[in-house]
Amino acid sequence: MAFVRRSSSSWQLRSRNLPLGDRTLVMAILNITPDSFSGDGTLAEHESAIDRGLAMLDAGAAILDIGGESTRPGKREPVSAQQEIDRVLPAIQGILHAKPGAVISIDTYKAQTARIAIQSGAEIVNDVSGFLWDESMAQTCADLACGVVLTHTRGRPDEWAQLPRLSAADAMPIVRQDLEDRLRTADDAEVRRNRIVLDPGIGFGKAFDSNYPLLARLGELRQLGLPLLSGVSRKSFLARTLAQFHAGVDPAPRHRANATLAAITASILAGADIVRVHDVRPAVEAAAIADAVLAAAVAE
Repeated sequence: MAFVRRSSSSWQLRSRNLPLGDRTLVMAILNITPDSFSGDGTLAEHESAIDRGLAMLDAGAAILDIGGESTRPGKREPVSAQQEIDRVLPAIQGILHAKPGAVISIDTYKAQTARIAIQSGAEIVNDVSGFLWDESMAQTCADLACGVVLTHTRGRPDEWAQLPRLSAADAMPIVRQDLEDRLRTADDAEVRRNRIVLDPGIGFGKAFDSNYPLLARLGELRQLGLPLLSGVSRKSFLARTLAQFHAGVDPAPRHRANATLAAITASILAGADIVRVHDVRPAVEAAAIADAVLAAAVAE
């Protein structure tokens, strides 16, 4: 069985480097929203968000990805940058007060939110739009000299249901070409390549059956010369496959845990350096097994 071998690299963040390649890093999702697709968002007391984030770090998360606006499919009320900042900033500050060494990523497409978060101690900007939804984001990230996750997205969440489906043959070539375009935008803004990780955007504007070809061919994106992140946790394409075991009905996000572990394991064996997840400890353990398999393959 052939696996995609990861090369060792160093991801330059705002204040430190993260080694990549030798083992998979787990990025934990901390949603501070009332409407997360996965059902795990919260707008309760900030202390509860801080406690949840600290528990994720204790469970083995290498990175904590904090977001204040849902990108679930469908229409929703817009969230202003100030609302987003008011949601995420107390969590960032509280977590860093308790664990000064924590690596925090801000999940936002807004340059204003990114700037405040990085200035408050976050290390990474995770822009699900790949610099598309805020024209000042690329330059902001360059000025902040932080780590960046560039994600491939087709359209906006309220458009996803109407987008034409990607065929199995076209999915990866289109995603690769679009990510190359995003990298040119980053280059023009002088965002250094050693600060960038690429995410194919599983589920972001891709119909259910378009995601499996991306997952199967994930390793092809390594030809772009940058580390890869895979975000498959609790995604709807998993639920569509599981519906056959649930009387033809897509199971709720909380019932997609086993499928998520299968998908993140497949991601790692296909070349992902980082996996973004809701349930940290199971992902850490699954990643350890996948890493051991990869190490054995390299040793042969």
